[in-house]
Amino acid sequence: MPEDRRPHPSIEVVGGARDSFLPALKTLHRPYDAYPIIAWNRHVETIFAAFFRSLPNVRLRRECLRTKDNGTVALDWVSGDDRRLPSNSPLLILLPGLTGGSQDTYVRHMLLRATNNGWRVVVFNSRGCGDSPVTTPQFYSASFIEDLCEVVAHVGTKYPNANLYAIGWSLGANILVRYLGQEPHNCLLSGAVSLCNPFNLLIADEDFHKGFNNVYDKALANSLCKIFKKHALLFEDMGGEYDIQATANAKSVREFDEGLTRVSFGFKSVDDYYSNSSSSDSIKHAANDPIAPARGIPRKDIQENPNCLLIVTPKGGHLGWVAGSEAPLGAPWTDPLVMDFLEYLERGRSRATASCSDLDRAKQNEEGLHRLEV
Repeated sequence: MPEDRRPHPSIEVVGGARDSFLPALKTLHRPYDAYPIIAWNRHVETIFAAFFRSLPNVRLRRECLRTKDNGTVALDWVSGDDRRLPSNSPLLILLPGLTGGSQDTYVRHMLLRATNNGWRVVVFNSRGCGDSPVTTPQFYSASFIEDLCEVVAHVGTKYPNANLYAIGWSLGANILVRYLGQEPHNCLLSGAVSLCNPFNLLIADEDFHKGFNNVYDKALANSLCKIFKKHALLFEDMGGEYDIQATANAKSVREFDEGLTRVSFGFKSVDDYYSNSSSSDSIKHAANDPIAPARGIPRKDIQENPNCLLIVTPKGGHLGWVAGSEAPLGAPWTDPLVMDFLEYLERGRSRATASCSDLDRAKQNEEGLHRLEV
């Protein structure tokens, strides 16, 4: 096998699109150089990245988008991009993880990298996240793709000459992959990247309650409760199976989902919600991730899908990847890899768009959407 089609032995690369993309992804031909001491333990790496990674200073302008059910999501654009960029610049939608938003370091680093490469970038802050307003008694969930459908349609209408792409992290990755699986004929995206995707939420929930992972569970539950309490009055008169008191005082993500999420979205139980909201069935990532365990990755489906590429690093924690030339305080190891992947797709789409009809372009979107899972 040619050298440019062989990843470094420290990195696992599988998927039907493996041979097509390996030559373009130079990062994969070098060893995964985890930062000493910090990256030797997955929990240390995860916590270090969450609390000590640098936060790039980027001016954003907010657009509040009212959804069809009168809900509201916040779209944060880079200030001045309309003056600086042509209307056909590639457009990247960023979907943060659970309770995350445009204030998170991993989001800001990717936003800055894409902006510096001439891309238009927008952060999709889900209902209540990133100080997004909540205007109805409903938040968001792993099962709910309608808001993403509306966001993609909105930005596509706003910039009709741009190719659209998306990156999702953690729960945002799960929602993104579910969208790709459920909207194959109406998907407006030219490519997508899924990072730290839990894939199978039942397995992720099971691992959440083991050992030190309880710390993450309690921290995320605390963040969910803070968001909920800001808007608790909206839920005051909700009857049925809602348990507002238990939701406001939830000590775990599962307790929060039992009191609110699974009821809001019509599921019989939390397990029913997790089972029917997993993105592992929509395909037909770091090996030591404590929140999105490697055993939940649908390797066989990815291997057989000609449009998918899966990359599993030996270390990285959850949203950590403290490795590479910018470690320990700079961008995650994944950022240059993701940018290379997106740039490669955009070059191909631009060439194809220049030489095909509208009908051909619609067919390409339906059949040729490429996905990167890390």
